[in-house]
Formats: sequence, structure tokens, C-alpha cells
Amino acid sequence: MYHITADYHTHTRYSHGKGTIEDNVLAARKKGLKRIAITDHGFGHIGFGIRPKDVDMMREEIQRLSLKYSDIDILLGIEANLIGMDGTIDIPEDHMDKFDIILMGFHKGAIPKSFKDTLDLFGRNAVSSFLPVDKDKTRKQNTKAMIKAIYRYPIRIITHPGAKIDIDTRLLAKHAAKRNVALEINASHGFMTAEYVRIAMREGASFVISSDAHHPSKVGDFETGIQIAMEAGLSPDRIVNAGIAKLT
Repeated sequence: MYHITADYHTHTRYSHGKGTIEDNVLAARKKGLKRIAITDHGFGHIGFGIRPKDVDMMREEIQRLSLKYSDIDILLGIEANLIGMDGTIDIPEDHMDKFDIILMGFHKGAIPKSFKDTLDLFGRNAVSSFLPVDKDKTRKQNTKAMIKAIYRYPIRIITHPGAKIDIDTRLLAKHAAKRNVALEINASHGFMTAEYVRIAMREGASFVISSDAHHPSKVGDFETGIQIAMEAGLSPDRIVNAGIAKLT
């Protein structure tokens, strides 16, 4: 059995979670966690993204809570969105160093970088999800875009890989291992699947099991992710938040 000590993927009211930062921290402490990251959605997520002006307010709140609860590390993070085929994510350069940890995933509700990206990244995936059109090409393009992102930015975790768009797990895992980027086993979405984990394991990838909590009661709920890891035969030493959290 895995002993998970940190939850690196949680949401609050700053995006579309149901609780406050303190609510998530209290839930994490109740579960015995040693570290929690507050990772609300990137600025370009329509209706759900945090506002740039909120970041300093979130930082001040986390600093206050860190003094109040000295038994847990509280990180200010963000779940950025992949918005361009060139690997662009929705964090302005002048905000890149404001976060302790950057996660990145694909979400259909994000604003594309350009009209071309609307067609090539968002449109192509929308079409291929229900029509057998260029699925192999789409998978390759998706994977290349994600790989470009992890070489371009200080991304530490790729969230729910394979859940929103089709990817070449083997190729992504190979480059993630080179960049020391963890692939998330998401306890909410059930991705990566055990099959994907086994493929990524063979490429030397590391993993993180996250709750993706949108309600405080789900913070530290890793059960589904742990089941996937166990089914895949994943060793605890390949999970960055098993034992002493060492991702950042």
C-alpha cells in the first residue's frame, strides 16, 4: 500500500471549487497530509480561470495560513491550460514566477492562443472525438504540443494525461522523464489508466497521485488513483508524493 503525504492538485472558490483555501488546508491536515497545493485553473479558462489580480491575494492568504498551520506546507500553484500547438500555456511571462508549482493540462473550456490553434488543437480534437477522422495525426499533434510545453515552461505535473485529448503515452512519458515532469494519476477522472501507467513506467516516467478535489471533502481522497497504481504494479519509489513529498 502507498502512503501518500501530499495532494498537489486541489481547487477552491478562486476557480470552480466549492471551498476556501483554508477549507482545503484543514481537510488536508485532517487526512494527515504534510503538503497541499492550491492549483486553481489557469487565467484562460472561460468562466473558471483565476484572475491575474487574484494571485497576490492568494499568496497573502497562503502566507497567513502557513503561519497559522505550521504542520503543513501550503503551496500556491496553478493548473495551466495548453492553448497552442507550439506548447503555449495560459500563464503570462510576468506571472510565471508567482507560483510555487505549475501543473498543465488540456481543457476544452480554455481560450486558444490563435484562430489557427482553435482549428488545429481544439477543433480537430472535437471532431476526432466522435468521427474517425485523422485520429493518428491528431494524437501526434496533441502529444507534440504537450512535449513542447514541458520544454518551454517549468511545468512539474501533467494533469490527467489522456483524459481530455488523445495522446501517445509512450512518447509523452519518455520526454516527461527527461524533464523530470510527473504524470498524474488522477483520482477524480480515473486517468491515467493502469494500461497507460504501465506504458509510461517502461519509459522511466515518475508519477503523482492527486485528488483533483473541487470540494474540501475530496482533498486527500486518493483511493481511485491508488487502485490504478496498484493494478499497474507501480512501485512507491516512482510516486513523488508517496512517503516524503519531494516534487518541489
